[in-house]
Amino acid sequence: MAKRMVILGGGESGVGAAILAKQNGFSVFLSDSGSLKPAYRGELEEKGIDYEDGGHTEAKVLVADEVVKSPGIPEKNDLVKKIRAKGIPIISEVELAFRYKGDSRIVAITGSNGKTTTTSLLYHICRHAGLDAALVGNIGYSFAKQVAEDPKPWYIAEISSFQLDDIKTFRPDVAILTNITEDHLDRYDYKFENYIASKFRITMNQLATDYFIYCADDPVTMQYYSKQAIYSNPLPFTMQQQPGKGGFIKNGQMTIEANNERVTMSIYDFALKGKHNQYNTMAAGIAAVTIGLRKDKIREAIESFETLEHRMEHVSTVRGVEFINDSKATNVNSTWYALESMEKPVILILGGVDKGNDYSLLADLVKEKVKAIVCMGTDNRKIHEAFGKTVELMVNTGSAAEAVKAAFHFAEKGDVVLLSPACASFDLFKNYEDRGRQFKEAVREL
Repeated sequence: MAKRMVILGGGESGVGAAILAKQNGFSVFLSDSGSLKPAYRGELEEKGIDYEDGGHTEAKVLVADEVVKSPGIPEKNDLVKKIRAKGIPIISEVELAFRYKGDSRIVAITGSNGKTTTTSLLYHICRHAGLDAALVGNIGYSFAKQVAEDPKPWYIAEISSFQLDDIKTFRPDVAILTNITEDHLDRYDYKFENYIASKFRITMNQLATDYFIYCADDPVTMQYYSKQAIYSNPLPFTMQQQPGKGGFIKNGQMTIEANNERVTMSIYDFALKGKHNQYNTMAAGIAAVTIGLRKDKIREAIESFETLEHRMEHVSTVRGVEFINDSKATNVNSTWYALESMEKPVILILGGVDKGNDYSLLADLVKEKVKAIVCMGTDNRKIHEAFGKTVELMVNTGSAAEAVKAAFHFAEKGDVVLLSPACASFDLFKNYEDRGRQFKEAVREL
């Protein structure tokens, strides 16, 4: 009898997992409580994979030998509790992909902020240097589907804490932890330690031949680093000291030392601006050197990288007012970085689904740089409580179009309207991309 693999959740990662499991001889059943996208439904049918949507048939789920759970489904879900009670092992899609990746190698990137930028930059460096690599994970294409349909010698994978929660043997050759700030606390019983432990799982199976790249200037990472059993080679990046190995920036110069190689470069040549992006660039640069890419190719790629959509993306300037789309800022720290890099007076668009946010982190920057706040969400109470005393102009809006109109109304020539919500987008939008696109559309309509 073929082993029975049940896939919970039929999004990008779930469908990819189903295809890989089927290819490797499992009897596969995919179950989604929502409705599957037509494209995903088509893929499952084409591969002859049994599925259901619009609800879970428990009798078909609880007979699994193993379950691949979508990262979006929390442990407190009733069905997950029943699966756990029966002792059925639950893994994540990245764990499944790891099992069947063969001799391929993995660079895995996690962290509360900067992981998408770091992952994209590293992939750009790999491509520019001629390395045959695929960009997978949280950033777009399913890791499992890539392994099933177009395997590559290298995978550059963005991995979330939710995906790390359900790994068993997953072991990246190179692991990057950009930083750790309070995010997703609703999934970790509002205990910051649980979330931190989850991020450090990226190193849990690493060996002495592997590498761990981390930020030595991040207080949370450093506080917990010494308490972990980490066997891989440490490669810190920092602006506050000069480590023997890893990366540092001093007097406008980045130096990377790894694998007996040394790469130096002026930060003024970086395509990515802002202090937080200098950290991201160091992390990607160290990984590139560790992989063994040529120094001149690394430098050229860092100079030529284009910024990402929805991440501090300049939309346009309308009557002297600049509009910036930072919809990917789904936590307070991301918004902090965005505000920190602003040099003009800001009209800030905030709000959405709050994950236990502590807005006091933004208090000083808001006082210094923000002249008006436009709330865009169904529940804006906490934002009003946090900034009501410091910002005189505050207004509630219920759509991207309304928010853009209100912000434009408050703005004067020389100001910047910054969409950097510090929250998830699921109350008014499908996801942060949808939020960013609607924002850009509304700006074009002005």
